[in-house]
Amino acid sequence: MAATPTAVAHLLPFQPSPPHPSSSSPRGRTGAGHRREASYIACAKGFRGSPDDYHATLKALNSKGRTPRRSLGQHYMLNNDINEQLANAADVKEGDVVLEIGPGTGSLTNVLIGAGATVLAIEKDPHMASIVTERFAETNQLKVLREDFVRCHIHSHISSFLASIESDMKPRYAKVVSNIPFNISTDVVKQILPMGDIFSEVVLLLQEETAVRLVASTLRTSEYRPINIFVNFYSVPEYKFNVPRTNFFPQPNVDAAVVTFRLKKAADYPPVSSIRSFFSMVNSAFNGKRKMLRKSLQHLCTAVEIEKALEEVGLPATSRPGELTLDDFVKLHNLMVKD
Repeated sequence: MAATPTAVAHLLPFQPSPPHPSSSSPRGRTGAGHRREASYIACAKGFRGSPDDYHATLKALNSKGRTPRRSLGQHYMLNNDINEQLANAADVKEGDVVLEIGPGTGSLTNVLIGAGATVLAIEKDPHMASIVTERFAETNQLKVLREDFVRCHIHSHISSFLASIESDMKPRYAKVVSNIPFNISTDVVKQILPMGDIFSEVVLLLQEETAVRLVASTLRTSEYRPINIFVNFYSVPEYKFNVPRTNFFPQPNVDAAVVTFRLKKAADYPPVSSIRSFFSMVNSAFNGKRKMLRKSLQHLCTAVEIEKALEEVGLPATSRPGELTLDDFVKLHNLMVKD
């Protein structure tokens, strides 16, 4: 049964006064003090020319009788300054093509289009897809695909979308700028980062813990995992700034953070004989995280051969996977795995 506007209002914190979104605290951000002056396109009635806030978000949800769905990880951004900083982190400018995953009510979409970008938005929830489609019906700068991102053929979609752009300054690469559902963060990272042939920059708003784990996990810690090898193999990641949980509706139980990934081209990947066998070896190594590599990798070589390879890399024979850098794994793979 569809929720009534009253039902939606009852979910909002601090009634009857709207919450006051917290500003972010940039950390390691370049150019954080520069803020683009907003220029918004003509939008559907009720949204025209104004940035999104608590009331605009509530109005958009009420227009379809919707409440946020926990199963889809829906948390809507209430602070337009954060949207501006997301766009700034990707240096979104006139003529850019941007992929947005989960546009929701279109608050970030509004900023991206206002910056001059053409946006391809992937939205799983048909009601949200309808809201954002109607909101930007008067512009040709948006295409909405009603699909589940983790199951769609995003490479094909973006390639076709780039080819369809009619412009003398047609971009060669697209960018990704998204406030993604926390529950698909790893899926998005794994799917997008190997696509340096079509994407140049990826800017994601993630759960704070996930953001730190992807970017800042260090050797010999419990947080150091195969995903860290994966991220650094395909990109140059950077933690940008924290986003307090009070900036969202409904308010999640954790803070968020913005991370950028500058994607590498294939020619810049670490030199391995086979990417597939490289990550197979890395995953096998971490499956026995507390085991020494001379035991966990015996399906590839004998213990003696593994010890010899470790010695050639400059590592002790008793090494465990959490002690190896990306470069160490690359050297070890190329010594142990032949074409």
